Amino acid sequence: MASLQDPTQVRMRPLPNMIFASRWLQLPLYLGLILAQGVYVFHFWVELMHLVQAALGDTQALQSLVNSIGYKAGPDWEPKLNETVIMLVVLGLIDVVMISNLLIMVIVGGYETFVSRMNLEGHPDQPEWLSHVNASVLKVKLATAIIGISSIHLLKTFINAENYSEKVLMWQTVIHVAFLLSAMAIAATDRLLSNGKH
Repeated sequence: MASLQDPTQVRMRPLPNMIFASRWLQLPLYLGLILAQGVYVFHFWVELMHLVQAALGDTQALQSLVNSIGYKAGPDWEPKLNETVIMLVVLGLIDVVMISNLLIMVIVGGYETFVSRMNLEGHPDQPEWLSHVNASVLKVKLATAIIGISSIHLLKTFINAENYSEKVLMWQTVIHVAFLLSAMAIAATDRLLSNGKH
């Protein structure tokens, strides 16, 4: 009577085994993205500290903020924190958070999908979306995140519109619409494919 073999103990031929093991070459890429995440965290705190210092009257911190957001004040502008500068800085901070969320989705979802299982089932901090993640779901989520980031950039541009040419405003709007249409096409394709499997 043949004994049932544990699927985890199945021996692969050398070439397929090497090809399958090559997925671990992606590991340094995900580690690099974790480092990039660290850079974003540092940038977030630097900008936040500049905002707090500017609110307390530090003109050097205010000038650093104005330079970083590309805000060009009029000739009668006094060097003080106004609503437009605060709004642009806060939108910049939100932008950093959304890009950080995108990085987490790529790192965790990509590793789980393409490299190795994390065995997070039952873990209280397991992301809800990770339980049913696959390459198709990941594409839709990434497209949605990119639209959110593009929306923040577009809003920042419109708030600071006097410092941009009409050509820049038009092209940023066109690119944003292109992102929207691409995400809708990806979601529609994913839905058609998932319906075709039933």
